[in-house]
Amino acid sequence: MAPSVLYSKIDTRPPEILRSQGHYLETSDGRAIFDASGGAAVACLGHNDPRVKQAIMEQLDKAAYVYSPFFTVPAAEEIASFLTDSTNGAMSKVFIVSSGTEAIEAALKMARQYFTELPKPQLQRTKFIARRQSYHGNTLGSLAVGGHKARRAVYEPILAASTSHVSPCYPYRDKREGESDAEYVARLAEELENEFQRVGADRVCAFVAETMSGTTLGCVAAVPGYLKAMKEVCDHHGALLVLDEVMSGMGRTGTLHAWEQEGVVPDLQTVAKGLGGGYAPVGALLVGSRVVDTLSKGTGSFIHSQTYQGHPIACAAACAVHRIIKDDNLLENVQEQGRYLGQLLKDRLGGHKNVGDIRGRGLFWAVEFVKKKTTKEPFPVADGIAQNVHLTGLQKEHGISVIPGVGVADGKNGDIVQIAPAYNISRADVELVVERLVGVVHAVLGS
Repeated sequence: MAPSVLYSKIDTRPPEILRSQGHYLETSDGRAIFDASGGAAVACLGHNDPRVKQAIMEQLDKAAYVYSPFFTVPAAEEIASFLTDSTNGAMSKVFIVSSGTEAIEAALKMARQYFTELPKPQLQRTKFIARRQSYHGNTLGSLAVGGHKARRAVYEPILAASTSHVSPCYPYRDKREGESDAEYVARLAEELENEFQRVGADRVCAFVAETMSGTTLGCVAAVPGYLKAMKEVCDHHGALLVLDEVMSGMGRTGTLHAWEQEGVVPDLQTVAKGLGGGYAPVGALLVGSRVVDTLSKGTGSFIHSQTYQGHPIACAAACAVHRIIKDDNLLENVQEQGRYLGQLLKDRLGGHKNVGDIRGRGLFWAVEFVKKKTTKEPFPVADGIAQNVHLTGLQKEHGISVIPGVGVADGKNGDIVQIAPAYNISRADVELVVERLVGVVHAVLGS
């Protein structure tokens, strides 16, 4: 009998995991795979931590589910307070959902509602500006704001046309020869300004960007001053800045919020993956004070809700995950081991004929593969380089899981693999990850 699960590739059953423990996934055919990707940069504590499981069981004994528009629970209050406190009150309210995509959907709605509730409503503000080669989720709203060509393609005719896209901050490919960081930032700020003018500066709700890009660009940190310049353009036109930290936030880059390293505070922020560490589906929208104040003086409500928002089990899991991150000093470990991981990757793979760039921050790194190093020519998408590296890594002789990404060069071509291990990784673990990845790269592309 054929399997009933609708797999990602319908006729291909993925490896079956019977057990996960620490950094390892154990398959039904006897493989032990080092989870160097944390799934999709999710499992920030690794797998099967007894402290998180205990917190979940304790919450189950109290209340498994309540409908958040009617009721609240202590776990929801605790995780929301933790998040607002972690921003020193700059983000003053939290809307808890079940995924990053849902958080983005809520952010788009919140941005629109904000302008309808100003003392002098700006009802004409219906547009968003985002970036090419970005990803913000897979529902129709979040997919429309994202700039991932392949994921958008088949759905393009039914996506909202309210978003336009500008260039990403991608110095490896887009920074001109001899151009300084300041000049590059100025050029990108001018492009955003020009897009505001083209769309109609008083029609834009928000500029939406990943604080540090995820798999669709490959762990690209903003050059110094970039996000500050983008916010200045937004502020000049009264638009909001929405920072998507679904993948890069909650400690992944070495600080709880990736924007802490950029000298800029968003108006709206989305988080998810590292919020619950994979122990429960959970995400959140963090709302800045000026947006909250406007709604408080207006309708006094957010015109949006979801069945599982503020789910008690998810909130309890998130509370436990972040108590552990604090108690075990894991942000410091992310910084320390992240520096070591980056250096080892560059030492061991930087000279490879098909490695064009190695980039990252904290425990969030990517290796970009190229057909020709001198020209940065990408492999054609048909060669499937990133997917081949991923699948080869899962073989028993290698035993490592990394995240493949395609389209980084132009939206279609260009391959990366992403490394995003658990925050409690050790120095020896880092060395093992790099050793295994080097073996996979050599197996696929030669030495």
